[in-house]
Amino acid sequence: MAAVKSSSSSVSNPVSDQCSDQESSNKSEPLIPGLPDEIAELCLLYLPYPYQALVRSVSASWNRAITDSSFVRCKKSLSLPLPYLFVFAFNKVTSRIQWQALDTRSGRWFVLPPMPCPKAACPPGFACTSLPRQGKLVVLGGVRSDSECSTRTTIVYRTSTNQWSIAAPMRTPRSFFDAGNINGKILAVGGGVARNGDLIRAVDCYDLENDTWAAAAPLPTSLAKYDSNVVGNKMYVTEGWMWPFMLSPRGVVYDPNEDTWQEMRQGMRDGWTGVSVVVGERLLVISEYGDCPMKVYDPDEDTWRYVSGDKFPCDALRRPFAASGVEGNIYVVACGLNVGIGRLSDCGGGKGELKVEWQVVPAPSAFRGFSPSSCQVLYA
Repeated sequence: MAAVKSSSSSVSNPVSDQCSDQESSNKSEPLIPGLPDEIAELCLLYLPYPYQALVRSVSASWNRAITDSSFVRCKKSLSLPLPYLFVFAFNKVTSRIQWQALDTRSGRWFVLPPMPCPKAACPPGFACTSLPRQGKLVVLGGVRSDSECSTRTTIVYRTSTNQWSIAAPMRTPRSFFDAGNINGKILAVGGGVARNGDLIRAVDCYDLENDTWAAAAPLPTSLAKYDSNVVGNKMYVTEGWMWPFMLSPRGVVYDPNEDTWQEMRQGMRDGWTGVSVVVGERLLVISEYGDCPMKVYDPDEDTWRYVSGDKFPCDALRRPFAASGVEGNIYVVACGLNVGIGRLSDCGGGKGELKVEWQVVPAPSAFRGFSPSSCQVLYA
């Protein structure tokens, strides 16, 4: 047996040798013929989203360069990632679900690969949030329209690869709930169990780096979904006004440092009357009534102040709305995926008052019939 073993170990394997030669050839292959690899890597670094992920299939050497961790670090150090608007939309007639990204500088749209979810999923049942600087989308929960069962699904999209992946499931099945990113940790709050309609007080916290879920402090009371947002390092959740508008809406605030919930201040919850967006440390709301006036919350006075400047372009932007903000801009996605870009600036005078200028980016006709469920700004 020893002789046979010794003999077999000394015999050359033609297939293995061929693969080894091929691998050596790929490693020595220049990234771009005629250019030093250092210059070629700079060319790849400056490729905009989503082409950087797409060109991985050009050659093994390009794939190796782009997926190397040093390539990603270098891109971040050069401040090359730019903000893109990612929109989760659905067609009410066909129930088709679709993610797309808008380059607001050029007005070009890019359709993302299909999200791995059941065909019978009900789009409004999902909750979406993001880690903007890491270029990651997180889609949670949902409900199957065929069985009316809420799910524990966690789906993550990465701009660096232009791909979706299934992550660790939530601890609690839920749908029609709120989610937010607090200092890199994802919070899943409230919602219900679709089949019996029971509201959920349990709160789950997701660590994306370790792909693990843990329990957070439960809600002090069950809340119906309306709106939520993260300002600074706290998450604000409001139930909104309910017919017949006799009682003040309920709202709570989560402090991750203390792992506690507190009641939202009355002025904040009374004036939270629409879709919210955070720009810097400022919480703004696009109101649901009238001509959709926009207002900003003043935490010192616990009151809301109207934003001056242009009126909201109601003629071009029709409900439902999804909104997000970054770098002094507000992005509002409306029916048909037309996008309003509101540029905020200070009025001066030291009172913290704001004014806005609106620009409308019409969507392609192919998006007609789609409604937004969520929008997130990611750097890619």
